[in-house]
Amino acid sequence: MGLHMTPDLPRVSAESLTGGAPIVVLAPHPDDESLGCGALLAHAFDNHGAHVICMTDGGGSHPGSTDWPADRLAAMRWQELSHAIVRLGGMPTDMTWLGHPDGWLGQQDADRIVADIVAVCRDRGVQHLFAPAPEDHHEDHRTTACIAQRVALAMPDLTLFSYPVWSRWDDPDLLDHVAERHPVALESAAWRARKILAIAAHRTQRGLVVDDDPAGFRLPQAFIDAFATEPEIFWRAA
Repeated sequence: MGLHMTPDLPRVSAESLTGGAPIVVLAPHPDDESLGCGALLAHAFDNHGAHVICMTDGGGSHPGSTDWPADRLAAMRWQELSHAIVRLGGMPTDMTWLGHPDGWLGQQDADRIVADIVAVCRDRGVQHLFAPAPEDHHEDHRTTACIAQRVALAMPDLTLFSYPVWSRWDDPDLLDHVAERHPVALESAAWRARKILAIAAHRTQRGLVVDDDPAGFRLPQAFIDAFATEPEIFWRAA
């Protein structure tokens, strides 16, 4: 496995992605926002504003830990997301924490989640919404993508963009699968230092906090390095 590179994708400006207005990024778990959209968020925080909606509490990453049961881990991941947003140039108030159980997003009341997201978007005058790609294999990512589609149906003037995380890492044919969506790349160099710091804020996912669950989740270092340095990929959702 390895990060799908972007040599042939058209480069676009961050301003063209934000549309010159505040944006909302849907993160299935704390860290997806920094990995997939860190550079875009840094630009948005510097200009017209941004808001991150975290769909789940992230408490399921280390199920074998006794020192870090799900509720304690979720509280830590809330703190990590707050720190990441600040490092990208935002404020802790630039986040909505829906707090649904990690791994069980598809079992929640989708109508209520859609209404919550629509309310945030309308309150902030959002024109462009960013959600994880439905090609991502994690169920919470796919469910978030489906919910984002429903938000877009409820807000006809909203433009929905997809951003890949896990599919970019483990699907070497990803860009072929979405070619008809005309994916584009955002060079991250101007905001790379902040993006690296934001990713680093998610210490639980880097294996630096929980030490009693050897089988618990840990982001591969190669994964972190690639997302920190490669351009970000986006395409308009179907």
